[in-house]
Amino acid sequence: ILGVRDIHADHAASHIGKAQGIVTCLRATPYHSTRRKVFLPMDICMLHGVSQEDIIRCRQEKNVRDVIYDIASQAHVHLEHVR
Repeated sequence: ILGVRDIHADHAASHIGKAQGIVTCLRATPYHSTRRKVFLPMDICMLHGVSQEDIIRCRQEKNVRDVIYDIASQAHVHLEHVR
């Protein structure tokens, strides 16, 4: 953007984009769950014993919060790379 040709800027922009995508997915989860859709990574959900139905029913159990925390932590890792 703006004609900047720098490998480090490209790398930072890539990580920022990934972090933003992850956060957008998390923020949209309640909206999608009302339409009975889940776009969270199922491998992380299975790791914590969370089913798609748990997400759709908006259960506030610890294991659901752990899934959200793990996914949000990935966004944080991308932001740390940028810094």
